[in-house]
Amino acid sequence: MRVAVVAGPDPGHAIPAIALCLRFIAAGDDPVLFTGVRWLEAAREAGITARKLKGLAPRPEDDDMDAGQRIHSRAAHISTEVLPDLSAMLPDLVVSDILTAGGGMAAERLDVPWVELSPHPLYSASKGLPPIGSGLAPGEGLRGKTRDALMRAATGRSIKQGLRQRSEARVTVGLPATDPGPVARLIATLPALEVPRPDWPENAHVVGPLLWEPTADLLTPPPGDEPLVMIAPSTAFTGAEGMLETALQALDGAGVRVVASMLDEPPTGLPDWARAGLGRQDALLAQSAAVVCGGGHGMLAKTLLAGVPAVTVPGGGDQWELANRATRQGSAVVVRPLGVDALRAAVLRVLSEPGFGAAAASAAAGLTEVTDPVAVCRAAAR
Repeated sequence: MRVAVVAGPDPGHAIPAIALCLRFIAAGDDPVLFTGVRWLEAAREAGITARKLKGLAPRPEDDDMDAGQRIHSRAAHISTEVLPDLSAMLPDLVVSDILTAGGGMAAERLDVPWVELSPHPLYSASKGLPPIGSGLAPGEGLRGKTRDALMRAATGRSIKQGLRQRSEARVTVGLPATDPGPVARLIATLPALEVPRPDWPENAHVVGPLLWEPTADLLTPPPGDEPLVMIAPSTAFTGAEGMLETALQALDGAGVRVVASMLDEPPTGLPDWARAGLGRQDALLAQSAAVVCGGGHGMLAKTLLAGVPAVTVPGGGDQWELANRATRQGSAVVVRPLGVDALRAAVLRVLSEPGFGAAAASAAAGLTEVTDPVAVCRAAAR
C-alpha cells in the first residue's frame, strides 16, 4: 500500500506521524511523509521518504485570533499546495493529522480515501460528556447532567461556527459544502485516557500512542541513589512557562536527583544534582520514579506506558483536559497554578504513595486492548 501521511510541524503532531510511517514500513507498506522542514532530516535518517509540506507559512489573510478561520481556511490552502505532490505519487490512501485538515481535503479532491489521525484522545463533542477542554468528569444526577447540557449549549455555538467556516473553505477549492469526513479515525491514545461516551463513532479506533524518539543520544542522570525525577517542559506554545526553573527551586534539598529532557537548548549553571539536555526519553523513564510534565499527550502517554506516576503542570490547549483525566485515573497529580511549594508537595506525594505507580502500571496494561493502526488503514484503502 502506498500511503501519504500529512502532518504539521508541531512536535505533538509530527512525531506521531513519523511513528506511524515507521509502523507502515515495518508492515511492508510504502509511506511518504509530508511535514514541516524541521523534521525532514530526522525522518529521512529513520528511513522514511519525507517531503516538505507546502502551504504551512502564515498568510496575510489568516486571522490568528479566530482559530476556526485559521484552521479551515489554511487547510483549504494547504490542500491546493500539496495537491500536485499527492497526485504525482498516486497514493492508495492519505492519512491526515487532525490539525492539518488540508491533507484530507486534498485526498477528497483526488478521490482517494483518507484517514484522520488524532494523536490524542477523541476530542469530538459528545452528548454524554461536558465540553472537551473543561477537564470535568461527566456530571452525575440531575444537577450534573444539567450542568453538562448548559455547558454544551454554550460551546455549541462555537462548534457550529467552525462547521460553517469549514464548509466555506471547502467550497473555495471546489468541494461540496458538506464534509463527509474520513473513512476511519485513528485515536492514538491509551484506553486509560479515554472516557466512555454513548455516541462513540463507529469508524474511530483506539490504536495506542504513536511514539518515536527524535534522538539516539543518551542523557546521563546525576550520580547517586536518590529517586530520579524527570522534568519534561512542554513543547507546546500554550505550555506553562518556567516549569524547569520552578522545579529546580522546589526540589532543592528534597532528596531527589533531577534530569530535564529538552528539545531546546538546556540552561547552564545547574546544581550538581541536576542534568538537562536532549536524550532518549524512554531510557530516562526507565530510571525515573516520577515525571513532572505539562500534561501534553505525547509525554503523558510515554510516562504512563513506563508505569511512572506524573505531576502535571498544564498550560492551555488540551493539557488541562488530559491532566485531569490522568488524575481521575489515579496516576497523576495536577499542580495549577505553578508554584514552588505546591510542586514540591506534589512530587513528594507521588514518590511516597505507591498507588500512583500502580495506577500508571494499570494504564500501561491497557495497551493490550488497542487496534493495529496499519490494519485500520489497509481496510480503509480497499
